Order: sequence, then C-alpha cells, then structure tokens
Amino acid sequence: MEERRLYRTVLFAGTTEGRELSELLAEAGIEHTVCVATEYGEVVLKQHPLVHVRRGRMDRSGIRAFVEEGQYRLVVDATHPFAREVSRNIQEALRTEPQEGARPPFTAGSDVQEALRTESPEGGESPFAAGSRNIKEALGTQSGTERDVIYLRLKREGTGRRESGVTYFETDEDCARALEDTAGNILLTTGSRELARYCRKEYVRSRLYVRVLPGTESLAHCMEQGIRGKQIIAMQGPFTAKLNEAVMEQYGISCLVTKESGPSGGYPEKLRAAEKVGAKVFVIGRPEEEGSSFEQVCDELERLFGRKIRKRKPLEIVLAGIGMGSEEGLTGEVKRAVGEADILFGAERLLAGFPGVREKHPFYREEQIIPYLRNMQGAEGYPGGARAVVLFSGDSGFYSGCPALHRALEREIREGRLEASVRILPGISSVAYMAARTGESYHDAAVCSMHGREGGDVVNRIKRNRKTFLLTSGVGDIRRLGKALLEADMPECEIITGFRLSYEEERIERRTPLACTEMTEEGLYTCLIKNPCAEAGRLTHGIPDERFIREKIPMTKEEVREVCICKLRLREGAVVYDIGGGTGSVAVEVAGLSDRIQVYEVEQREEAAALIEKNRDRFGLSNISVVRAAAPEGLSALPAPTQAFIGGSGGRLKEIVSCLLEKNPKMRIVITAVSMETVCEIKELSELYPVRGEEIVQMQVSRARKAGAHRLMQAENPVWICAFDFYGQ
Repeated sequence: MEERRLYRTVLFAGTTEGRELSELLAEAGIEHTVCVATEYGEVVLKQHPLVHVRRGRMDRSGIRAFVEEGQYRLVVDATHPFAREVSRNIQEALRTEPQEGARPPFTAGSDVQEALRTESPEGGESPFAAGSRNIKEALGTQSGTERDVIYLRLKREGTGRRESGVTYFETDEDCARALEDTAGNILLTTGSRELARYCRKEYVRSRLYVRVLPGTESLAHCMEQGIRGKQIIAMQGPFTAKLNEAVMEQYGISCLVTKESGPSGGYPEKLRAAEKVGAKVFVIGRPEEEGSSFEQVCDELERLFGRKIRKRKPLEIVLAGIGMGSEEGLTGEVKRAVGEADILFGAERLLAGFPGVREKHPFYREEQIIPYLRNMQGAEGYPGGARAVVLFSGDSGFYSGCPALHRALEREIREGRLEASVRILPGISSVAYMAARTGESYHDAAVCSMHGREGGDVVNRIKRNRKTFLLTSGVGDIRRLGKALLEADMPECEIITGFRLSYEEERIERRTPLACTEMTEEGLYTCLIKNPCAEAGRLTHGIPDERFIREKIPMTKEEVREVCICKLRLREGAVVYDIGGGTGSVAVEVAGLSDRIQVYEVEQREEAAALIEKNRDRFGLSNISVVRAAAPEGLSALPAPTQAFIGGSGGRLKEIVSCLLEKNPKMRIVITAVSMETVCEIKELSELYPVRGEEIVQMQVSRARKAGAHRLMQAENPVWICAFDFYGQ
C-alpha cells in the first residue's frame, strides 16, 4: 500500500469502538490524541507511546480552540450515540463561516456517507478510494487558510429492529414517568449523568439499583442524587447474559431500564437476562444519527494514511437446534439468532421455514460449511463481523450433527484457519415433544435411534424397557421396526407414531407391529414403543452353554468364558476382536452386555462362521460383525480394537499379536490355550512385546454327572488363560 502523509489526528472517544480504534491506530504506527471526558475514561485506555490523552469536558469553543492549536487535520468522532450534545458541539466547532460563494469547510456525516457510497465506474477505482477523494473535495479547505479538516463520525452498530415485549421511550424523562406506575426493584443501566431524571420521585428512587462505571465522577453523581451504597453497582461492562441474570436475581429486579446501545454495549445480553428472570424491559430508543460503521471508518483511514489498520471483527457462528421445525416451537434465543443472521446453513427443508434471511445455503456437513466460511473470510473486501447460523432439527445435543461440527469449528479456530466465535443454542427435541403430546415421562424410558441401523439392537432395548422413544429416518424405518418386533416374537408391543410433529399435518396414532409393516406414507416419524412384557436386563454375563447352537464346532465352555470376559475389562464403547471364535459364544456374551460395544468375529472356517451368524441372530445382536477370513490378514480393514480375545490362532499367535500391536499399541488382550505348544508360545510373548500387567491362570473345571443314584465329578480339559496390556507409544 502506498505510504501517504500522516494527518495529525484527534479521536473523541466515549465508546468501546473508540478505544478499539485508538488501539488499531497505535498498532499501525499512527500517532494521535484521544479526548476523554473523565478520569475513568483515561484509565481504561490502553497505554501506548503514540497515544496522547486529553482529559476533561469541552464546550464548542473549547473544541474549536483545541483543534486549531493542535493543528489537527483529521477528527474522528467516536462519542456515544446518546451523547448527542457532544457530537453536535464537535460538528459546530469544526464548521466555520464560508466566504461568499464558497462551500463550507465542513459538512456533517451525511456528506461523508454519500462519499463512501460512491460507486466506481466499470474498470475504475474502488468506491472506497473514490470515497476518500470525495470526502476531501466535499469538505474543501477552511476560509482564509490552506488547511483542510476531515471529519469522520463513527456510528455504533445497532440491532436495526424493535423487540417484542419491550417498552420503548424517546427520552429518559418519559421512561422515568412510566416507572412511577411500576412496582418492584429497578435495575438502571443508563449511566450516572441521566440519574437525576430518575430520582425526582422518592417512590422510584428508593427502588433503584444503579449500575454505573467505577469512577469517582459516576459515584459522585450517585451520592448527589441520594443513591445509597447498597444501591450502587460500580462495574465496567459490557457484561455477559449470565452475569446480568445473576445481578437481577441477586437484587430481585422486576424492571430493567437500559439504552438501545447495540451489541458492543451489551444490549442483547441484557434483554436475554431480563427474559430469563421475567423482568420487564424499558428501553430508551436510540436516536437517529448519521455516520459510518467501524469497518467503513477503518477503510477510509487506510486510504488516508496508506497503512493497514483494520482488525476485522471475528465471524459469529451459532449452532442452533430449531425443535420440530415450526416457528411456534423455536426458543426465544434461536428466534433472535436467526433474525440477526447474515447467512443461514442447514438442510433444505429446514431453510424453507425461514424465508426472510438474505443468504441461505443447503449445507449441514463440516466439509461443506468450513470451506465456505474460509473462502468468505479470505475474500477481498470482506468486512468481518458476519453472523452465520447453522440449523439442526430437534435439539442440538440430542442425536444431532451439532457436536461434530462444533468440534471441527473449534479446531479451525484453535489452529488459526478461522477468525470466529462459536456458541450452541439448544432446541426442543422430538422426544420431549412426543412425551408431552402423549402425557408420558421420558426420564424412565430408553431413547435410541434407527438412523442407519437395521433394528436388531433397537429390539434388544425394547425387550428390556417398558417404554422406548425411537427416532427414525422415515416410514421405511417404521416398517423395519414392525418386522423386527414380529420376528422377535413381540406382537404385544404398542407403537405410538408421531407424524410431522408440530406442523398442521401432525398426527399421533397407535399401531401394532403388524400395522407398522404396512405403512406407506413418507415423512418424519418419532415413536414411543410400549412393551408390557419387558424383561429386566441382565447385569452380568453368564449364558448357559445349552442355549447356544453347537453342531460340531468346539466352544469355549461357560465357566472359562466368564473368566475370560472378566479379564477383558470391558467398558462402554469398546471395540472387541474375537479371533477364532468357534460357535461365537464369547462374542455373543460380550455383545449382549451393551449395544454400545462393537464385536468383530474373525473366523476362517466357513461352517464356524455360519454357526456364529446363527447364534448372533438367535440372540438378536446386530452389534456383531462376522469377518470370514484368517487372522491376521482379516484384521487389516477393521477399526482399531480396544480389546481382543484369541480363542484360536491356527499356529500363528505371534503374527496375530504383532498385528494387534500395530493396530493399537495400548490395547488389552486375553488368550486361551489348551495345548502345551500354545502355552509355550504365550510364555515368549512377554519377552518379544511391550507387555505389562501379565496374568496367567490355569483352570480345571469339573462338573457333576449322574451315575445311577450318585453324582460323580467329571473333569473338563484344563485351560490356560493369559491376559495382558500393551504399553506402546
């Protein structure tokens, strides 16, 4: 960027934006003076060698003298939008009487705005470059001098709309009169300079809790108006919604009084807190003003000085659960977020419910949304501060894609690829809605989803619970559910289907499993399944041997099986390999402990693999996958295991253990052996691999057999059980 002259600059501050602009100018190496009214205004400014501070209030003539004596050629007015008199004094101080026929040297913010709006001709200079030239031409030079003074008014960002349930007033006097007709404590956040207007009536003053800046001038104003110490909250804002809520609850606030100060003044957070505690909200409406946004002022200063000074506002990303989809089902927070959004992402059916947003994209996966946001931030001329909302059906934390996207966005921000903030807003889940419509509770029910599942593990949940709430992908899932219940011999179950919940077409109907298999109407369904014959779920493993289909395949017997499973030390979410499983008895017992355990049964013998599938189907376990392959070759394409049980190795124990170590160097392994050759191989493992916590158990089980009138103990073959953990890198 071309280097240009450094205009002597004075910045009249009084807002958060004014302080931020001073910091950006200093970082760009631009010396300037900041005018503040109070000692506290000086204290909160960031100290820098290039920043000079002038403290104290000035009237019109004082401002004129200060600008002339300091030979300032650039004046930036960043005073508070409600400090209309101060801004008017600055403008009048810079305005001088022109010679006859000459243009005034200063024109207020409207000309600045028009200059900035100048559109470039095709192939010509940019509108902002043209705006810089037009400002100087519009302002001209002062009469009788060779010095021109450029004035920029920084206008605070506002919400641009009026909130429902909020009472607005044009002046503090109007608001103070309205407070006379209220009851309860009042939180006044309009500042100490307006305090006198609210203290004229003792009935109002005695109920005031005043939040002011922690400066001597603010405290002096409070004392002058008879505000006692316990009524004064001296804090520097802006504040979070939670802190506002805590203050209101602490002081029992019934009415909040605030100015329409915009996002940088913490205005939305005040409204959210008041809504949470049920307080009335009285707002002094923001006066109309001319001026330029923070980004426009930064653009113009870059043109004038030829230096990069902009620090873009980060992107604001909201991940929002929108409930069932109808507008009536939106929370207040989500409704506000969507109303303030610049961009909406979500599935097409969700976007269709929000026709007013300017920009919408049917994206809902991270590989679509993140590249779009990156490209947007990297585009030339992107001003920053955009608000993006990603819509999720139901609740953002309930069987939703929201957590995965949130993790991905946090990673992008942490690694510096996105300048953004992210927050999550919950919605009303379909289960909560369905429970309310049917009059049922869901704290004592199972909750699961059929998205991408065949139904076997769902049936197991239904078997063990009297009530099960079920999310589905459509009518196909309902038909599969009915079929699975019939195949499991559970025709007595009652299925309550909720169709297009919260919409005009909503229907809640009761069906049998057979009736579900005949359904054809496509749409979104949520189900409540009632099982009057629910059986209590097993808390331990221990299926009798006779319940398994045996045929001629060897099986790990019950007592040995139970010890081996104990040695595996399983947890929720485990991924277990059962290598050489024979009948699959170990896999069946492990998978039956939890539908959050995934078992991969690796068996090379075709007759054994077929038998395992029969036992899997006999017990209705969809979380067992049968892999017809030899180990270790059959392990390569499988997910990394957390535990492995090796019941048969085919003489390749070391190869299998080496493969497992490569798959997960911190997993747990249990091995059984019945031959001395395998026992010898097990003995060598601790010398060849990084093994710790090794346990070797030899079991000799005897069972009673009837012999006439007597019972004789008959011994089973002895079995060695070896268990250990890897401690790899």
